[in-house]
Amino acid sequence: MKEIAQKFAIKGNILEIKPLGNGLINDTLLVVTDGPDNYVLQKINNAIFRDVELLQHNIDCATAHIRRKLAGDPDIDRKVLTFLPCKETGKSYWTDGKEYWRVSVFIKNAFTYETVNPKYSYFAGKAFGNFEAMLSDIPDKLGETIPDFHNMELRARQLHEAVEADAAGRMAEPEVKAILADLLPYEEEMCKAERMYREGILPKRICHCDTKVNNMMFDADGNILCVIDLDTLMPSFVFSDFGDFLRTAANTLPEDDPATGKVDFNMDIFEAFTRGYLESARSFLTPVEIENLPYAACLFPYMQAVRFFADYINGDTYYKIKYPDHNLVRTRNQVALFHAAMAKVPQMKAFIASL
Repeated sequence: MKEIAQKFAIKGNILEIKPLGNGLINDTLLVVTDGPDNYVLQKINNAIFRDVELLQHNIDCATAHIRRKLAGDPDIDRKVLTFLPCKETGKSYWTDGKEYWRVSVFIKNAFTYETVNPKYSYFAGKAFGNFEAMLSDIPDKLGETIPDFHNMELRARQLHEAVEADAAGRMAEPEVKAILADLLPYEEEMCKAERMYREGILPKRICHCDTKVNNMMFDADGNILCVIDLDTLMPSFVFSDFGDFLRTAANTLPEDDPATGKVDFNMDIFEAFTRGYLESARSFLTPVEIENLPYAACLFPYMQAVRFFADYINGDTYYKIKYPDHNLVRTRNQVALFHAAMAKVPQMKAFIASL
């Protein structure tokens, strides 16, 4: 680890390298030095992010653009991530041909929170809306680090393919037939984002695409510093950042809780997040994007239900499971959340209109 870290332009001597955080995708380590800064050393998961050159291009362009926007801010180094160049190549990553590594400056006196409540949902909305706003005029061309990541038409096709193949012989199960009959009538409506894009009605923006509460850094006084974890930064519909946050934050239960009768869509979380998001994103959003934010809140539980369901039908080949019906339980949970969100669309629209 020390040899890898020293391939980057680190200042000072390395005293210690130890695990940092609880990320599920990349291996993350803290590099402690006797210099002015400590650093974050990450092994990029190139099984998921197969084009690391593109991934780092996106991050380099976005952080440079934000840094230009924040020029003159005395706290700039805590408000945008700083990635070090590799001493051999000048690029913001190093590879031995098999593994990929990068180093960023550790942000001092900064904190993340796991709490999902109206207060932090408001902060999240404001932070991610501001992040999109700062990147709304980026001149660089960015690519999709995970192609079709939030493409509902693709997910619908994958479900139909799973049903047709019936690889695990599960289509004969009565509950599987019932869930499929429940999902299919909404398919056309849920695929409307891609149709609107083809018709030139809906633009693609540079989005974060992993809008969790713990992907924000705060200072000691509770002020938002910056958005972190930029691997999924890519062109997408704003629905990705809006809907994906609410899918987890507004669900009254964890996504694999079997007590689906208790699943509800928390309007307090929706209102807090939406208020913060529109405060910072209103400057660039089109009327079509704002009008369809309630659709986004419904789209993401629907999309995730389809993904869990297709994986169950395929024989649990994608998502890790802890017991045989795990993906079926997840599907039921997300279907329940989808219906709960759909029932509250009139309230969502009324709240947005009130703002």
